[in-house]
Amino acid sequence: MRRAISAPVGRAAASDGAPQGGAIRFVRTLWRKSSVAGLAVYALGLGGVLGLASADWATRGGYPFGGVQVGAWTAWPRAGAASADPYTRAVNARRGEIPLAVGEGLLMTASVDDAGQALDATCTYRIGGGTPPARAWTITVAGRGSREPGRPALREGFTSTEVLRTADGRFAVVLAPDVQPGNWLPSPRARGPVRLALRLYDTPAAASVGSLDRNAVPAITRLGCAS
Repeated sequence: MRRAISAPVGRAAASDGAPQGGAIRFVRTLWRKSSVAGLAVYALGLGGVLGLASADWATRGGYPFGGVQVGAWTAWPRAGAASADPYTRAVNARRGEIPLAVGEGLLMTASVDDAGQALDATCTYRIGGGTPPARAWTITVAGRGSREPGRPALREGFTSTEVLRTADGRFAVVLAPDVQPGNWLPSPRARGPVRLALRLYDTPAAASVGSLDRNAVPAITRLGCAS
């Protein structure tokens, strides 16, 4: 009699445990699948964030590749070429600029002075001497950005036809936060880094950048800085 009673109880216990074990296995399987899916989503999200951050860093400033150093200036002979690298094209697109083509001229930029120190908006600089042979040229502050609220509109650069020259044909532009006599180029902001751009139009230097020396480009000399 005891055997007859104990058998159904065992079967009942087994039947009750089977749904519980199946539920546990189902939960474990679902957890593993959700973990794999979550890891995949995390990896994709992290890759996207890192990709966007690296692209922003690579295209935020100047051109990352293809520069030729000439004194304090860096020449970019291939910035407007059809075969320019993707980063250069991305920088042009981000700036909204149409670069000079290879046969049109040459772009040169400077973010340091002749001593190798970074250009600072709180300092005063003398930019002068000569330029490589060109039909025309301009010197401007690059990346000036939006004008600060309450700051009046000021000159952003000089052209070869309007800059004041000495008797021997040489020139001197003064980049400074305060008004200066002669060719005064106002600092773009109260403080922070500054980058200059020299554009040479219809110049033979575009085809022979490597032959230029530092005496052929304007010197950038720091005169002093605000305390």
